[in-house]
Amino acid sequence: MHLPFHFARFRPRMLSSMASYSRERFFKDAGSGLTVGIVALPLAMAFAIASGLKPEAGIWTAIIAGALIASLGGSAVQIGGPAGAFIVIVYGIIEHYGVANLLISTTCAGVLLFLLGFFRLGTLVRYVPVSIVVGFTNGIAVLIALSQIKDLFGLEIPKMPADFFSQLRAIAQHIDTLNLYALGLGLACVIGLLVWPLLFDTQRRYSNALTNRLIRLIQAGEGLQLKRATRIASHMPGPIVALLTLTGLAYALNMPVETIGTRFGGIPRSLPGFEFPDFSWATMRLLVAPTITIALLGAVESLLCARVADQISGLPRHDPNQELMAQGVANFVVPFFGGMPATGTIARTVTNVRAGATSPVSGLVHSVTLVTVVLVAAPLAVHVPLAVLAGILLYVAWNMGEWREFAELKRASNHYRLIMLGTFFLTVVFDLTVALQVGLLLACVLFVKRMSSLFQVEMVSHTEEEASFRLYGSLFFGAVAKIDPILNVVESAPQGLTIRLDVQSLQVLDTSGLDVLEQLQKAIVSRGGRLVLAGLNAQPREVMERSGFLAHVEAL
Repeated sequence: MHLPFHFARFRPRMLSSMASYSRERFFKDAGSGLTVGIVALPLAMAFAIASGLKPEAGIWTAIIAGALIASLGGSAVQIGGPAGAFIVIVYGIIEHYGVANLLISTTCAGVLLFLLGFFRLGTLVRYVPVSIVVGFTNGIAVLIALSQIKDLFGLEIPKMPADFFSQLRAIAQHIDTLNLYALGLGLACVIGLLVWPLLFDTQRRYSNALTNRLIRLIQAGEGLQLKRATRIASHMPGPIVALLTLTGLAYALNMPVETIGTRFGGIPRSLPGFEFPDFSWATMRLLVAPTITIALLGAVESLLCARVADQISGLPRHDPNQELMAQGVANFVVPFFGGMPATGTIARTVTNVRAGATSPVSGLVHSVTLVTVVLVAAPLAVHVPLAVLAGILLYVAWNMGEWREFAELKRASNHYRLIMLGTFFLTVVFDLTVALQVGLLLACVLFVKRMSSLFQVEMVSHTEEEASFRLYGSLFFGAVAKIDPILNVVESAPQGLTIRLDVQSLQVLDTSGLDVLEQLQKAIVSRGGRLVLAGLNAQPREVMERSGFLAHVEAL
C-alpha cells in the first residue's frame, strides 16, 4: 500500500562517523569534549537557577540530553543541553503551572519534535522569517538580563515574578536591599569575561598605549614562567576562570553573599532517580500552548545551531529531520530525571568546533566530563556565589542578542522593521508564545500584501467590440480585488463585448483567483459576450482544467 507521507529514515550521524573513525580523531574529540564539558558546567547551573529550578536540573539535562543528541542527532559536532533561550519560557511555565507541569510539557514537546522530524518537516522551520528570529532572540536576551538583576545586586526579593513590568516593580521596591559585595562580584565577572578573550587575541590592536603594552606583555610572556602561564591560561574557558577565581575570592574573604549552598543546599553527588511525572489529560489541555512553544523554540534553536556548525566546521551538512528526532528523544527522556527542555546550544557547539571536534564522540565525552566533575566536585559547588552565575548569564545574554540589527533598521524595509520590532516588544512585554503567534501572523499578512501588490492588470486596448487586458504575477485570494476594473468595463460596455485576457505573464492561480475569473466569465456571457484567454501557463491551466472552467472559455 502506498502511503501519502514520506517518512524520514532514522539514521544518526554517529553511524556514518564511525565508518572511518581513527585514533587521531578520537584524541581530537576527547580534547574538545573535555573543553566543552568544563564550559558547560557553570552555564548549565546558571540556566537552571535562572529558570526557577535547582542547579542539578541543568547539569543532568546537559549530561543526559547532551549524550542523547550526540548519539542520535543529525549533526557531527552539535552540543545539546539547556539553553538561555528557554529561561524565560521555563520560568513562566513554572510560575503559572508548576514544575510538574513543566516536565509534562517538555515530554510532550519531545513527542512533537520527534514527529516533526519523522514526517520530514525539519525544513519547514527554515521558513520562519529572519525578522522574527532576530526579534525574539533580542527580546529573550533582554529578559534574561533583567531576570539576573536580583542576584547581581543581591536583592532580597522572596519570589521574582515572571512578567516584565512586575519584575521592574519588584526590583524598584527592593533596591534598598542592595548588596555591594554581590554587585562587585557580578560586575567583576562580566568585565572579566569581556576582557579574557582579548588578552590572547594576537591580531587585535588598541588605541591606548598602556593597554597595548600590557596586552603585549601578557601575550609575549616575558620570562619563562609568565610565558608558560600565559600559554596555559589561553586554553582555559572564561566562565570557568571567572567561576573559580571569584568563588575562591568570596570564600577567602568570607563575603556575605548568597551562594548555591545557602539557597539550594548544594548539588547531589548521586545520579538522579527515574520518576514518572504526574500526568493527566485534564492538565494536558492547559499545556498545549507551552508545549508548542517549547517544541517550536527548540526546533528553531537546534537547526540554527546546526547550520552555524556546518558553516564553521567544514564537515558534511547536518540532517535536519534526524536532528529534530534526536531533540525529540532527548526532551522526552530528560523530564523523567527531573531535567528541563534541551536544544542545540550555539556557544558550546562553537567551542566544540574550535577545540577540534570531528564527530559526535566529542558530545559523549562532554557528558562524561560533566558526570565526572559533578560526582567529584559537587561539595565545592555550595560556595559558588549566585552573583557570579548572574554575571555569566549577563555575558551570555549580551552575546545572544544581535544588537547591530537595531542600528541597521534604517536600511531595512518597513515590513522587516514592523515584524522585528513587534516581535521584540511582544517578547519583552508579554511572552514568547504571543510574540511568535503575532509575529508569524504579521509575516503572513505582510507577505500576502506584498504578493498582492505584485499582481497587476493592464489595459492593452478597448473598442466597442473587444477589450484586451494583460495580467501579471499571481492571481490569488489577496489580489482578486484587482479584477474589479475588468468587471466595471464589462458592466458599462454594450452587449456582445469580447474580453481578451493575455495571461502569458500569469504564473500562479489559486481557487479564489479561479472563482473571480468564473464570476467574470458569467458576467460576460450574461451580456452576450465571450471570454478569451491567451498564453496559459502550466499551473493556471491545470487549475482551470481540474475545475472544468477551461471548457467554458476560449483558450488560445
